[in-house]
Amino acid sequence: MEQLKRMALFAMVVERGSMVAAAGAMGMTASAVSQQIRRLEEATGVTLLHRTTRKLTLTEAGAQFYESCRQIVELAEQAAQRLAEQRDAPVGELRVAAPVGFSGPLLSEALAPLLSAHPGLSLSLFFHDEPIDLIESRIDLAIRVGRQEDSSLVARYVTDWRMILCAAPAYLARAGLPVEPSQLLKLDWIGLHLERSQHLTLHGPGGVQQRLRLEMRISCNNILASRQFTLAGMGVSLQPEPEVRELLARGELLPLLPDWHLEPIGLHIVTPRRDAQPAKVRYAIETLRRHLVSA
Repeated sequence: MEQLKRMALFAMVVERGSMVAAAGAMGMTASAVSQQIRRLEEATGVTLLHRTTRKLTLTEAGAQFYESCRQIVELAEQAAQRLAEQRDAPVGELRVAAPVGFSGPLLSEALAPLLSAHPGLSLSLFFHDEPIDLIESRIDLAIRVGRQEDSSLVARYVTDWRMILCAAPAYLARAGLPVEPSQLLKLDWIGLHLERSQHLTLHGPGGVQQRLRLEMRISCNNILASRQFTLAGMGVSLQPEPEVRELLARGELLPLLPDWHLEPIGLHIVTPRRDAQPAKVRYAIETLRRHLVSA
């Protein structure tokens, strides 16, 4: 145990750049720090530091030893953090980012029970269809759709959502109900991205695929806006089925080409850190995972 303490002290000396600075951080005298480092060198049989009147420099062996010491200190800190987190209930501010389509009942139904059960927990929601910087915005977790390519974040796959082509009955009464994919080219399209043309791949009976290039009449960077234009009878759009399920049930939107389907979109819960999460984040991840899988 004494050797582990000396290893932690050695790491502190290296990180602070001097024994005096390390002594101040540890509440020790500089001579006591020097004595402990000397005992560490005697125990290992290796010189770890070159000492001059101006500065300390690591020997080659000391540099390698420091990396091991640093990792041990980090593991000890993580272990202590995990123990503390297991004791703690969800408290403080939980900051969650999600696509704009989640601003309806999807998140409120999931997180309201969590807030009711833990009075010390508060919630801040940020709705953006375009990804935001989680670290800069101090976001605890984000719900994101599609492929996740930012390796600096931790993405936990949750489930797949079915995507459907839909239009309002009034629009289909004017434009006609398509019975095969090629007829989609003649319809007015409402896109979720600002590009004027988009590609769509449909999978049909017997494994048949058809890829179409569609020209957008209306382009939006907000899925709620595209949905409102669709409900207003301005054209056809692609929507996540759970978000428009009630509209479909009420007949306000109608699905197109039911024998054909599109690739689903993957839902992920993303966090900016890989180490142990605070209780508020762990509880929220589990709550959202259960709700989104059953949506």
